[in-house]
Amino acid sequence: MSFSPAPAHTIIPHRLGRGVDLLFFQGSGVPGSGATKLTTIGWREWLSLPELHIDAVKAKVDSGARSSALHAFDIELFRRGTKPMVRFKVHPLQRDTQLTVTSEAELVGHRLVRNSGGYETLRPVILTAVELLGQRWPIELTLTGRDAMGFRMLLGRQAVRRRFLIDTCRSYLGGKRADQAAGRRSNRPKRNRP
Repeated sequence: MSFSPAPAHTIIPHRLGRGVDLLFFQGSGVPGSGATKLTTIGWREWLSLPELHIDAVKAKVDSGARSSALHAFDIELFRRGTKPMVRFKVHPLQRDTQLTVTSEAELVGHRLVRNSGGYETLRPVILTAVELLGQRWPIELTLTGRDAMGFRMLLGRQAVRRRFLIDTCRSYLGGKRADQAAGRRSNRPKRNRP
């Protein structure tokens, strides 16, 4: 019986512990033509959007969502010379309406997006850099009102494709913010427990 090599672009999982911890891409389409290790991230992570002046935002890593989305309000379309632009405000921290970041970015276009409730909305789309676990890369980001949602940002599958492996049993593999690591949340008072 002979062993035949895996076909081009095969994903080879390696199980370590509770879930898939390592994932290797094998095939000619990957630089170096050998196996490439993908970094593992949790189902929720703290990340930054440096071009938007957002140092920290908690994102849900959502492989079920094609595109990434950021909670934004007071969205204003305008032109700078011949470039279409968008100005918007963000409350980067959940349950905190005091911290407001105003950002501007070049408008890439508009996209019709169906939300988890099945409703379609036309959203502005921007291209911006994201930083997570020491990596920085550009992503397309739709702007939408996510105020009632649990996370200010969704990091969709296009943003993490061929970059990360999602371990759905773990969170914050890139670390927690200092106030959370200390066991408190800066925007809520501590509760007295009986």
